[in-house]
Amino acid sequence: MPGPTKFRSKSMTGGISRRAVLQAGGALLVSVFAPVVFPSLAQAAQTLGVRVWPAEDYTRITLENDTSLKATHFLVKNPDRLVVDIEGLDLNSALKDLVAQVLPNDPYVKQVRVGQNRPKVVRLVFDLKEAINPQVFSLAPVGEYRHRLLLDLYPVNAHDPIASLIGKGEWKNDLPPEAYANPAPTPTPSTTPSVEEAQIVRIQPKPGKHHPGKLQLNRMITIVLDPGHGGEDPGAIGRGGSREKDVVLSIARRLKAKIEQEPNMRVVMTRNDDYFVPLHVRVQKARQAQADLFISIHADAFIESTARGASVFALSEKGASSTAARWLAKKENDADLIGGVNLKGHGIQLASVLLDLSTTAQIKDSMKLGREVLGEIGDINRLHKNHVEQAGFAVLKAPDIPSILVETAFISNPEEEAKLTDSRYQDQLADAVLNGTKRYFAKNPPLAKNKMT
Repeated sequence: MPGPTKFRSKSMTGGISRRAVLQAGGALLVSVFAPVVFPSLAQAAQTLGVRVWPAEDYTRITLENDTSLKATHFLVKNPDRLVVDIEGLDLNSALKDLVAQVLPNDPYVKQVRVGQNRPKVVRLVFDLKEAINPQVFSLAPVGEYRHRLLLDLYPVNAHDPIASLIGKGEWKNDLPPEAYANPAPTPTPSTTPSVEEAQIVRIQPKPGKHHPGKLQLNRMITIVLDPGHGGEDPGAIGRGGSREKDVVLSIARRLKAKIEQEPNMRVVMTRNDDYFVPLHVRVQKARQAQADLFISIHADAFIESTARGASVFALSEKGASSTAARWLAKKENDADLIGGVNLKGHGIQLASVLLDLSTTAQIKDSMKLGREVLGEIGDINRLHKNHVEQAGFAVLKAPDIPSILVETAFISNPEEEAKLTDSRYQDQLADAVLNGTKRYFAKNPPLAKNKMT
């Protein structure tokens, strides 16, 4: 599915943006004694951008404005329509452009009509393809965004990736558990001394090392791949303009294709296109899929462009293993603020509650998985640390699923940004994660699980 359709308001006159005009207007009103009235500026908010994010999970419409807006909405049946009235707005070119942004392949919106319902109230009417459960909420300014009004259109019959796998016949081969047949021996990486936080290390390929071949399983293995960020949240942006959300989605797609070539392995993606998925929903998807592993894929950034190297992280119950790990976990956990989460939505507290339920066994298995994956990545790229780090990543908080977060490289480093956008290197990364995963399962055969109902 194509990415979002977007619009930014054009300059008003002489190349001066509307934001600049508003700032200048404010200065003028303060600097003169005589009252000067600009009705359109004083009474109506200015729409700074309109974006549409269609996806299988839901369609999101974002209106970015210079001030907070109040909106009311209601549904109409036969045919299905959503009506949204937005107070404090005059119809403008940005809002009119919303009509063209709804594309024929949008899963839930057929078309949208925009009009001035009454003075300072704009009405949006969405003709729907099926019944929806709308969520309409506002977000305060954060990052580079101003005030946002978000319309999330969720289908009444939610998209179920598990049902899709069942339809493909990929959920019919679950059999009693058995160990892998003659797993390839795996040499233990040699211990290296600890390094300073900013130091870069590299694990050299081990003499005689060979990757495990196709592993013979007696039940299906389910791996959830989680490309970080998406939609309103671009993640880190490299100096060359590469966006983290695009890079990690490409890597995840390559990894998915490779995993699916393995016998008795299947993949569920938390997102398969450019849209935002809240952190707790990513965890929910993994648990609903009864995943055997959860792998979140990211591309790190730092204020210094010289920072480089790949990292692997697991959950920690006792605090971060380093200052850098704590900083990164906070940055990744703030994705919900950038991406936009309805704080009144159901289940929003799930991610924090799950931390209390996390067991020592889950973290122990996550560390085992992380070490195998880190060792494989060390063969193709420098490592930022030669050991798995730990911190309180919200996305790793499924209490019963080994979960790791892979920072593939620093997208803020121009050299590594070039590698991250190279198809050959993306393939190497995908191979490394797959080989590390296979090594993990060779040593830790999956246990029996209940069949999906």
